Amino acid sequence: MEKGFFGEFGGRYVAEVLRRPLEELEAGFAEAMGDESFLAELARLQRDYIGRPTPLLHAANASKELGGAEIYVKQEGLANTGAHKINNAMGQALLAKRLGKTRIIAETGAGQHGVATAAVCARLGLECVVYMGEVDIARQRPNVYYMELYGAEVRPVSSGSRTLKDAVNEALRDWASSFPNTHYLLGSALGPAPFPDMVREFQSVIGREVDSALTERDIHADALVACVGGGSNAIGFFAPFLERSEPRLIGVEAGGRGAGEGNNAVRMTDVGKTGIAQGYKSRFLLDGDGQLLHTHSVSAGLDYPGIGPQLAHLGVSGRLEFRSALDDEALDALKFFARTEGIIFALESAHAGAQAIKLAKELGPGKTLVVNMSGRGDKDIFISAPHLAGDSWVSFLTEEVERLK
Repeated sequence: MEKGFFGEFGGRYVAEVLRRPLEELEAGFAEAMGDESFLAELARLQRDYIGRPTPLLHAANASKELGGAEIYVKQEGLANTGAHKINNAMGQALLAKRLGKTRIIAETGAGQHGVATAAVCARLGLECVVYMGEVDIARQRPNVYYMELYGAEVRPVSSGSRTLKDAVNEALRDWASSFPNTHYLLGSALGPAPFPDMVREFQSVIGREVDSALTERDIHADALVACVGGGSNAIGFFAPFLERSEPRLIGVEAGGRGAGEGNNAVRMTDVGKTGIAQGYKSRFLLDGDGQLLHTHSVSAGLDYPGIGPQLAHLGVSGRLEFRSALDDEALDALKFFARTEGIIFALESAHAGAQAIKLAKELGPGKTLVVNMSGRGDKDIFISAPHLAGDSWVSFLTEEVERLK
């Protein structure tokens, strides 16, 4: 990486008003990462508050039923607030406090980043505002409740597609006018430099723990699999392995309903185009005028039209393989791992789970793969239950509405 770029991707394409806060942030981040006292405090909070290390589970029942490679599951869903998002949220919030900031703003799609940010702000005594698209608020209402319970203000975004990309735009507008006392706690490994580096570093604790656990158990992993929206869980999971020739690294995008504009969020194919949006250069789903296209995924966290610049570079260079999973495949994977292992993947993570099922059969016996369960599926109950429980779920909701009148 050179000057915020990963090959041709990355950079800092922002209005002049944002250059100063980004330069301040870059300098503060570099200083903090060289300060043993900052790193020690972060490690203490990772242990005592987040609950690290998270387990690496041998999915023995699933592996046996599939009859292929042995599957291991990194259970980030057991971290405080239920997903990997808190690793980055805590790192950035601690840095913001070190820089004298008193107010945190964030964007969120599926809601897990918003919940994590609200939680760490409560812990560290910081004001918190979370921007969230109206579409995502409607389908992730439990997470809105949790954010507000932690004391955060959730601001609905009604512009554009009313999803994650529009929440990012609103957060950037806020930061441009409030940066003297405000830090923008961006949730994924994208945006203008230094955000991709910061998010990767704070999330790389996932990959370091996997690497250590595999070494301790004398296990050779043939492949690592993670879902990819913006890419924070994936880049953190893959980070320690990027400079090695093994294992295979596989990112899984949202195949949605299938091919066709507006039906998916698959950026790393011929459909995706290189462009500049929201402060960085990467691969995006763009129309003929260079505007971000609408996307679809059953998972609110994978329907972003762009991808983190380092992941785009790794895909173009060939170090990272990209595949996709359809909505139905993700739902089937959710059911499969719940039935065989007693763990409920978040819908985002279930896309990785769907690919792990396929890959286990492809690799065959004697091989090993690790899938990152980046979050647990509690938050998705109002999405997954109508698909999987059908009429009984609708009846329950109808009865509850009547009871609450």
